[in-house]
Amino acid sequence: MTLAQQLEHATSIPWPVWASLFAITLILLSGVLVRSRLAAADGGIVPDAGFSVRNIIELLTEMLVGMAEQTMGHKWRTYFPFVATLFLFILVANLLGLIPGLGGATTNASVTWAWAIISFAVHQYVGIKENGLDYLKHFAGPVVWLAPLYIIIEVISHLSRVFTLAVRLLANMSADHIVVGVWLALVPVVVPAIFLGLGVVVAFLQAYVFAMLSMIYIGLALPHDDSH
Repeated sequence: MTLAQQLEHATSIPWPVWASLFAITLILLSGVLVRSRLAAADGGIVPDAGFSVRNIIELLTEMLVGMAEQTMGHKWRTYFPFVATLFLFILVANLLGLIPGLGGATTNASVTWAWAIISFAVHQYVGIKENGLDYLKHFAGPVVWLAPLYIIIEVISHLSRVFTLAVRLLANMSADHIVVGVWLALVPVVVPAIFLGLGVVVAFLQAYVFAMLSMIYIGLALPHDDSH
């Protein structure tokens, strides 16, 4: 019985809940660590030497900021905290899934669908907040007599975003963790290390793609004169 199964059996709390809590805890601890470093005597101006949590967080933040400025325009600061939180949670959850005997939250459909629905709700909220009723009017298209057809197409197009986000993350992370698990069982040394390395790359790429698509959807929901 794996650690995940033991914990689930002992507490009657589903493992995806525990995995999500572990991911959140690691993110919070990393935030506290970076904040304490920035509050040091030098004000955090001097970078840490070598490989550190702070350097990793700063590198990821710079990457996300650049992507946010390109996709969300000058209003990127308003919605950046949401996207950064989403990215960090998915990344940490993906990496936790590479630990033998555990299993990340992102291999559970409930978690991936929940984040996809949250992302969908946020960019729909942004569209209504920033455009008012004009955002809803765009669903009807430019021609009145074609409005019924446009509405059906637009609704399907927007709902497909939820499906795309949820299924892509779930399928890729489940497949990746299965491959790593199989190689760990068949060849305990050397070969699994290669797949673990590839797994880290996949974990990062899937978090990146999820965050990037969410930013693109938010950017599309913003007024055209504000999103460039």
